[in-house]
Amino acid sequence: RKGLQEDSSDLEVENEAKSNFLSKKPAWVDEDDEAEENVDMTHKYRKDFMKSDAEKVLSKKKLKRRLEEQFQRAMGGVPAWADLENMKKSKRTASDSDSDEDADLLCRTGNFISNSESLPRGILKMSTCLPANQERFANGRLATVQFHPSAQVVMTAGHDRSLSLFQVDGVKNPRIQSIYLESFPIYKACFSVDGEQVIATGTHHRMFFVYDMMSGSIIPIQKVRGVEERFLRSFEVSPDGSFMLVTGTSGYLHLLSMKTKELISTMKVNGRCTASAFTPDSSKIYSYSKEGEVFIWDVRSRKCLHKFEDEGSLEGKCIAVSKNNQYVACGSASGVVNLYTTDVCLKENHPKPVKAIMNLVTSATCVTFNPTTEILAVASRETDEAVKLVHIPSYTVFSNFPVFRRKQIYLAQSMDFSPRSGFFSVGNNKGKALLFRLKHYSDF
Repeated sequence: RKGLQEDSSDLEVENEAKSNFLSKKPAWVDEDDEAEENVDMTHKYRKDFMKSDAEKVLSKKKLKRRLEEQFQRAMGGVPAWADLENMKKSKRTASDSDSDEDADLLCRTGNFISNSESLPRGILKMSTCLPANQERFANGRLATVQFHPSAQVVMTAGHDRSLSLFQVDGVKNPRIQSIYLESFPIYKACFSVDGEQVIATGTHHRMFFVYDMMSGSIIPIQKVRGVEERFLRSFEVSPDGSFMLVTGTSGYLHLLSMKTKELISTMKVNGRCTASAFTPDSSKIYSYSKEGEVFIWDVRSRKCLHKFEDEGSLEGKCIAVSKNNQYVACGSASGVVNLYTTDVCLKENHPKPVKAIMNLVTSATCVTFNPTTEILAVASRETDEAVKLVHIPSYTVFSNFPVFRRKQIYLAQSMDFSPRSGFFSVGNNKGKALLFRLKHYSDF
């Protein structure tokens, strides 16, 4: 009986905690906040929020409401994660036994201090979700699929001149909003590190666009002074959010300030540069040339620290550096992806790869590491279903991907892992961003 009483009291405490969570009250009340204070709207940071000249002064309450309206307009309504009333889980349509576990994943952040058990090799436990952009497929090739660095959001951009944001819930993946860039087929789009901006370059344009998600404004950058290029297409954003590296023609690399979008310096590799990658601490850049050489640059001094030859490479195509700075992957036109450890790359002119991944038979066009450096995804856009996931550190390929009853991937254009590896997405030439749930990882 005593045990029963304790159980019921525990239940009462839990129910009370839940109801408190849904009706959150401020931790303290500041009397100054209650005072009706007027705010000068003519200030340069607030001018954009005025609806007419009559609104030169607004009360704090009205300004707060105006900012909320502006945010909701930019996000296409109140995002589900910000709506406390809507905390009840959406009814699961899938009869998957793991659906409750997947829903739970999207409701917590997990304990990032304790390491999860390392990923086993051989078979990768995964399930196929609805495409991330189910509510708005792109018309034609999907140039980019990328997860937001901090929110449960994925972005798609493509040749149909549109850029869309979707909330990832693994069930419906509702659309947040789409923007359309007139006569600007998108070559590549990328989130800024703080997740507040999207940079988009075109297939045949010198200019590029910056989409500010907080204000909802689209800012065209007509020309970067000092950058004499006919087109600006391929670029990388440094992990610390300071730099944007634009790949030019004839081996030129232009380092821009992410804040001002102005040129800081230009570097040059021998031959033509095909791909570049920053190290996780943003201190170095690895640039891969068409001739199969990799140049390592110091970002601060813009000097070339070292150069090495990618073993057996006839033509360099893509490059990636792992998030823990332990590995460099170089993909070439033959389809071979060489995996090196960074310490040998910095010392030797002809380093030996720890593994040459031979699973692709056409040109390797995309390589990317997952955030925990346990998976390397390699793909070719030149043949259907040419995506392989490689287990690190055993350097073996997971045998159950891609294995589908019918074709799904088609020509893979872009790939990305979510911030904690819970999801993996592949953008294809049919305008779909395919979404897979990796069950080993319990966080988004």
